[in-house]
Amino acid sequence: MASEQLQAVLQMLAESRAASAEPMDIAARRQAMETFATPPAADVKVEPLTLAGIPAEWVTAPNADANVVLYLHGGGYVLGSCATHRDLAARVSRATGARVLLLDYRLAPEHPFPAAVDDATAAYRWLLEQGSAPARIAIAGDSAGGGLAAATLLALRDADVPLPSSAVLISPWVDLAATGNSLKTRAHRDPMIVPDGLGELVRAYLGETDPKHPYASPLYDDLAGLPPLLVQVGTEEVLFDDGARFAARACEAGVPVTFEPWDEMIHVWHIFAPMLPEGQAAIDRLGAFIREHYPRQG
Repeated sequence: MASEQLQAVLQMLAESRAASAEPMDIAARRQAMETFATPPAADVKVEPLTLAGIPAEWVTAPNADANVVLYLHGGGYVLGSCATHRDLAARVSRATGARVLLLDYRLAPEHPFPAAVDDATAAYRWLLEQGSAPARIAIAGDSAGGGLAAATLLALRDADVPLPSSAVLISPWVDLAATGNSLKTRAHRDPMIVPDGLGELVRAYLGETDPKHPYASPLYDDLAGLPPLLVQVGTEEVLFDDGARFAARACEAGVPVTFEPWDEMIHVWHIFAPMLPEGQAAIDRLGAFIREHYPRQG
């Protein structure tokens, strides 16, 4: 049975969906997503910057050292921003003890595929140019950002760029061809995603591009050579099979994979950490995973 905190989150999402029953254009949907964003704790430092022409923010908790997490936000490649994920980035910074580079990569339909991949790889290369060693960098992302994190690893690998120490994929969207059974079997269990709405996002992002292109749907690529991965998924989410199949394929390719299905959790439950203990617990867990793969101090 769902906890009181989880029930409160589900009720909030149900009320939000009922209030927004009327169709909204992309601009309105983006604004609505930012309206619900939680600000970070007062002791977290937020510094806007532009790198390789891309807006970004350094989000730094007081305990952060010189290690870095490149964080890629979710939102179906159409929604989301630094503002929507600033609190989550702050919590990741505190959990990892690292600075978080939160990237405001270009969104579709104004900037379709592969703009997001180009921006994410450019941000990683920028970190290397600034003197960050690959071993002191991790990549993380949620939903589409989780798929983008995987695509970024593949693009960097294919370009013979040294890869980061680890990567964390939260509820990753890695199959834009929409072949996972959970899209049907969990369609009424996850209030965060309406499966029928995913097709609109795919069209906005990919246009005529094959949805099985490996940098759009990393599930279909050869995953050999990737760094250690943590894949976290909720058992109730429609994208459960995306994460589960990606973890299995990566493991088959010889990648060190930790796959974590979290009971009763919905899509990207981490975002509800201010009111959901399991959200903060999952962030703490990914923090420990990333710290394990940074070089030891001293």
